[in-house]
Amino acid sequence: NEYKSYLRMPEIGSYMAQSITPLDDLTKALASPDNEDHVAAVMEDYIMTLQKKFCDELAAVDGSDFRIDRWERPTGGGGVSCVLQDSKVFEKAGVNISVVHGILSKPAIQQMKSRGKDIFGEEVRFKAMGISSVIHPVNPHIPTTHFNYRYFEIPGVEGREKVWWFGGGSDLTPNFLNHDDAKHFHRTLKEACDTHNLEYYPKFKKWCDEYFYIKHRQERRGIGGIFFDDMDSLPPMEIFNFVKSCGDSVIPSYMPLVKEHLNDTYTEEEEKWKRLRRGRYVEFNLVYDRGTKFGLYTENARIESILMSLPLTANWEYMNEPGEREWELIKVLRDPVDWV
Repeated sequence: NEYKSYLRMPEIGSYMAQSITPLDDLTKALASPDNEDHVAAVMEDYIMTLQKKFCDELAAVDGSDFRIDRWERPTGGGGVSCVLQDSKVFEKAGVNISVVHGILSKPAIQQMKSRGKDIFGEEVRFKAMGISSVIHPVNPHIPTTHFNYRYFEIPGVEGREKVWWFGGGSDLTPNFLNHDDAKHFHRTLKEACDTHNLEYYPKFKKWCDEYFYIKHRQERRGIGGIFFDDMDSLPPMEIFNFVKSCGDSVIPSYMPLVKEHLNDTYTEEEEKWKRLRRGRYVEFNLVYDRGTKFGLYTENARIESILMSLPLTANWEYMNEPGEREWELIKVLRDPVDWV
């Protein structure tokens, strides 16, 4: 039974903060597969549970507590932002969830129509939820990671069916190329994908390499991972189960890399290169990232949470000349490698 794991009451202490949907309503929707809000409830419960698990792992390594902000959006919904900033291990580590609803802005409607979405009417209501995390470590030898898993729906109106889809992905952005790290990260993602469909990993790995392309630099943001969007061709709970497998792979794909390089020594030159690479991260997120754009287009969006992905420090240096180790990374960013 594909619903078996989700017919439950949320456990006390399994979230970083109170759920965005009132707990009684969330529990009722979780308990009934026939409830029209069941899929949304399952996703909200999962992202809040994953947020708690990942924050606990990061805090245990860092020795610091997350700042937890539960916020409300004036026009519907809210979120929970958990951030470690300027701490021992992490320069900035953010793990955010949002569960919002309301009326789509015109720019957001145009963006979705450009992707082939059948959106009807002048005033389009929506519900969106997701978890988004970016981890920028202090040590240049610990790679930055990002993951995002989301669910979006537009209620059916005037006899039309509900429009819905899942999206997400996970990727790695090192400052220096470490083949063992790259292989471990990609192998863990591949195992998560292969459980559902052997075609998913190669397809979504390629999509990731294409999506995180910084056109004006002619290089990728990092060494990739997986990326998918507009996933709606299977029953929603079947796709959710795939999304859950991907989300469950976050901790085993990344935390071993943090622990492996936790005590690596580094030079001022390596620190300087890290800040230059962080500049590339900023360029992609502000110029190309679809999620950032959607957030900025959304009325009454919480800008602090949207821009949480940006590093605490980043540099832009005129005509920087990379060394041999730095070029080893750049070559892979320009010509992606099949790691597994």
